[in-house]
Amino acid sequence: MNLPIMLYDDTCKLCHRFARTVDALASGRLTIVGHYTPEGKRIREEILDDAATEMFWVIDKRGAYGGRAAILPLIRSILTTKGGLGMSHDDAKCSDACSIFLRSYSLITHSKHIPFDAPRRNI
Repeated sequence: MNLPIMLYDDTCKLCHRFARTVDALASGRLTIVGHYTPEGKRIREEILDDAATEMFWVIDKRGAYGGRAAILPLIRSILTTKGGLGMSHDDAKCSDACSIFLRSYSLITHSKHIPFDAPRRNI
């Protein structure tokens, strides 16, 4: 899969809307994958930890950025990425259980960066 990748919670209606907005802003040039898709599960197992589904992630050749730490890499990716695949899975299994307050709180309180020491192979 092409880097950079944005990983998001595809079971949350609000998160799905966020991913669709990012896809529109990037004109489909950024690869966007749901946490619970087969590709998302594989990426989480290879790169991220058990708490990965608590936030959205941006994974590029420098590292993996989650939550608040992912905002600037996401903006950089939207502006500079040329070879992404867009949203690879657009039929979300959304529930109405998310609230904007819960997700906003999660974004503010969660932040993680996993640096890559060596260049990553193509995920």
